[in-house]
Amino acid sequence: MNIPNSITVFRLVLTAIFIGVVSIEASWAPVVALLTFVIAAISDWVDGYLARKLNLVTSLGKLLDPLADKILVAAGFIYLSVQGLCPVWLTCTIIGREFMVTGLRQIAVEQGKVIAADKLGKWKTTFQLTFVIGCLTHLTVAECPCDAMKPLIAIAEPSGIFIQTCLWLAAGLTIVSGYNYIAKNRDLLQQ
Repeated sequence: MNIPNSITVFRLVLTAIFIGVVSIEASWAPVVALLTFVIAAISDWVDGYLARKLNLVTSLGKLLDPLADKILVAAGFIYLSVQGLCPVWLTCTIIGREFMVTGLRQIAVEQGKVIAADKLGKWKTTFQLTFVIGCLTHLTVAECPCDAMKPLIAIAEPSGIFIQTCLWLAAGLTIVSGYNYIAKNRDLLQQ
């Protein structure tokens, strides 16, 4: 297994840690959850960068990287829905789109093709991750009395313009990119 694929597997491990940590009622849990999620999100960029830079793009990576992203994003959105920071219908839409694209990729693999993530999908993931990180930041620092944290608290406010913009851009791009995958690969569905 090459370095980028190893980093992708590491992201799956971090996602499992994130899920475990958010399940714990402890004062340190929000900080660890935030840090774990941020490192996992950064690893998404790092593995893609290294794969392209070192010419280590593989079929396994094209399949595993988006899958690891989907699991990370789903974990974040489910947690935020439980916390009341994201509408359940939107979390269901995001997860439904991810299942649909994964199924489409599976059909492609069975036909000897690989469907890599496109630019819309990458932007969708960027806004999804930004939304989740913003909300996790809010859960971590909202009660902090420190004046130095006030700008961060304002930016990370779930009802604020920045987080809401990220949420609705993520929602729109989820729907548009899902449609785009189907439209570009409808020949796979017709066979």
